[in-house]
Amino acid sequence: MYLAHILSLFTFMLIGYARVSTSDQSPLLQTDALKEAGCQKMFSDTMSGKNASRPQLDKLKEHCRKGDTVVVWRLDRLGRSLKDLIEIINFFDSQGISFKSLHENIDTATSSGKLIFHIFGALAEFERNLIVDRTKAGLEAARKRGIKGGRKHKLTPVQQKTLQTMYHSKKHTIKEICQTLNISKPTLYKYLEMAKVGIQD
Repeated sequence: MYLAHILSLFTFMLIGYARVSTSDQSPLLQTDALKEAGCQKMFSDTMSGKNASRPQLDKLKEHCRKGDTVVVWRLDRLGRSLKDLIEIINFFDSQGISFKSLHENIDTATSSGKLIFHIFGALAEFERNLIVDRTKAGLEAARKRGIKGGRKHKLTPVQQKTLQTMYHSKKHTIKEICQTLNISKPTLYKYLEMAKVGIQD
């Protein structure tokens, strides 16, 4: 029995993760597919993908060991956004854990799977840089016209501080921050850029 326990420590596992949005939805479609894919253990959350706290996903992260593979039925079952998805996959990668999505046929244990996520990361960074560049250009044009900070600001100093705190905590998606403060994504990035260059409201 002791030998079996020792051998089990060196046995890599396929670990499934499922998520449904509301309590009246069933995860059986996902869990059946995960079992068929060979998952020996399963974690399942019932909550919106917008929810920053997903207890079973946290338990999965604690349970996984180097060499294991996390399997999901579809990418959107894991990540709340592209940025969130990339952050989770990067966490797995840093721990020596592979990731597989059945619906999209992505496996980060393969070179093609790794390439796909490098491309995802590059696209997310490209989008962010475009927004920042537009913000800089808009602010510069406004300054040349003698307008401080461009168009009329929509946030109070307290709200701007809240924006920065939520953004840098990395616990909220961009969409969540925008909805909380009732602003658009370009406006959010404009305030972040203003804070970066030291422009005060």
